[in-house]
Amino acid sequence: MLPTTIVIDEAPRCVVRPTDTKDLNRFIRNGKAYLLADNPDGKITHRNADDSEAARWRNALALHKAWGGAEEEFFGTPL
Repeated sequence: MLPTTIVIDEAPRCVVRPTDTKDLNRFIRNGKAYLLADNPDGKITHRNADDSEAARWRNALALHKAWGGAEEEFFGTPL
């Protein structure tokens, strides 16, 4: 999948690149406490990352790889 922005009440929260829809849904389900930390009653949605969000994801991936991490081990970064 392409980098995907997780949105809480229309505000971008993080950008991730799940391997498939099942992986995305699992992250949203398991990460609900993290995602809704500032707004427990918020609505979680997702969309394709825009250019600036995708660039932040690529920069975080580059940092991850610089210390020796593998691309398949990298999931995402907060916005």
